[in-house]
Amino acid sequence: MAVSPIPSRAELAQRFAQVRAETLARTATLTPEDQGVQAMPDASPAKWHLAHTTWFFEAVVLAAHAPGYTPFDARFFRLFNSYYESLGPRHPRPQRGLLTRPGLEQVHAYRRHVDAALRRFIEGADADTWSAAAPLVQLGLHHEQQHQELIVTDILAAFWCNPLLPVYQPVPGPRPAAGPTALRWIERPEAVAEIGHAGSGFAFDNETPRHRVLLAAHRIADRLVTCGEYLQFIEDGGYRRPALWLSDGWAAAQDAGWTAPRYWIAPDDSRAPAAHWQVFGQHGVQPLDPAAPVVHLSLYEAAAYAHWAGARLPTEFEWELAFGVDGVRQMTGHAWQWTRSSYDPYPGFRPLAGAVGEYNGKFMVGQLVLRGGSIATPAGHARATYRNFFQPAARWQFSGLRLARDGTC
Repeated sequence: MAVSPIPSRAELAQRFAQVRAETLARTATLTPEDQGVQAMPDASPAKWHLAHTTWFFEAVVLAAHAPGYTPFDARFFRLFNSYYESLGPRHPRPQRGLLTRPGLEQVHAYRRHVDAALRRFIEGADADTWSAAAPLVQLGLHHEQQHQELIVTDILAAFWCNPLLPVYQPVPGPRPAAGPTALRWIERPEAVAEIGHAGSGFAFDNETPRHRVLLAAHRIADRLVTCGEYLQFIEDGGYRRPALWLSDGWAAAQDAGWTAPRYWIAPDDSRAPAAHWQVFGQHGVQPLDPAAPVVHLSLYEAAAYAHWAGARLPTEFEWELAFGVDGVRQMTGHAWQWTRSSYDPYPGFRPLAGAVGEYNGKFMVGQLVLRGGSIATPAGHARATYRNFFQPAARWQFSGLRLARDGTC
């Protein structure tokens, strides 16, 4: 986290209650069986997310800063550690779905135990202890919001493996019909820009330090690429034309047999036969909405589409500079947007001290930055400087794209 004013104890206590309740709400439609399944090594069971977010507050805050704290079950320190080497051994990530014990009821009891202890700690910690621990409580809340989104994306990955294609959430109601507006290009002049967290409010350490970058003149699309536009790419042979693809991307697409975004169902697919394309998502199988932003793309697919469209992906700095610019839409709340920027440290980056120094810095290799925020991102969690990151072949997130071009019109 970046250095910024910490909310008061009362504010953090209220925020803690809200965030913890939202996590449970995101699992409310899931059965105990749903919450124990792991679709692939990159995903985790919902039950594990419930326990791991609790483990963070127990291991990072209470065990380190609350004198006399009694763990719910000392074995959980190993079971629900994700990747913190400094906090001891952990259960292998690809085997989280094998943890039939503890059961879901016990995980809920674990959450209640830690919630009560954390509330007591917030109320009763002395000033010096609170000064050291409050930033970690705040970090834990933002950490849990990240896992709230993962609960959604990971259960969709699991339900996609189920021939029944279950519904995660009922359809909220009819959506207003609206065609996509014509894409417009927003011109951005050459500039030396300030990039990164400015010191107001919370930010992860990877958003710092703020620094200057030189941006050449370019154009950025005013909206995201739609499903209808991406369908044109498919129908034009986009998945059969290697010249459009990065070499690694073409190999990945051939090895995995990609012919469309993840969760798209072709008219001749036996899982949901229909005379038109369909898309599987939070509300089960729905007709493809040509006006909706395309999601569940890898970086490779996004880059191939951009090449086909006579454009490119923006850099993360071009994206950040466009945030809040008049006429630029769909920056957050629709899809994470692939950029062509490697997930590297900013000049002068220093990891945080202690165990939380492992939060971001050690992953800064072999991954690409996504910006924005998706339909599954918790309200208030996104911001202009937020740096999400995944390996380029990842497709199970709500990842889409915005186009950019060099120069001006």
